[in-house]
Amino acid sequence: QVQLVESGGGSVQAGGSLRLSCAASGSAFSIYAAGWFRQAPGKEREFVSAVSRVGHITKYAASVEGRFTITRDYSKNIVYLQMNSLRPDDTAVYTCDAGRTVESMAAGYGMDYWGKGILVTVSP
Repeated sequence: QVQLVESGGGSVQAGGSLRLSCAASGSAFSIYAAGWFRQAPGKEREFVSAVSRVGHITKYAASVEGRFTITRDYSKNIVYLQMNSLRPDDTAVYTCDAGRTVESMAAGYGMDYWGKGILVTVSP
């Protein structure tokens, strides 16, 4: 079993930065790819970013490429999402997921565990 808890959300003005953290319990987390999804009000859940089990493969949605960076700290069982140059359309509930592979997560399937989510609000 893997439990995921997100932190680091909040409110920021456009152009600002936030760093989301996803703390995982259970040593099994190391065998999963990990990533972030988001869901804005009235919109469908969408892939944001993912990192492979060993950290050598990362993938980003086109909308966040160049602004967001995903990293993984294996010693602490934490996955981070550094979000820079935030825009109002980044406003959403962000959820941390553990899945099979980066490719499957980017395609929207193969997630085995997910957190409760955390709100990020970007004002103009």
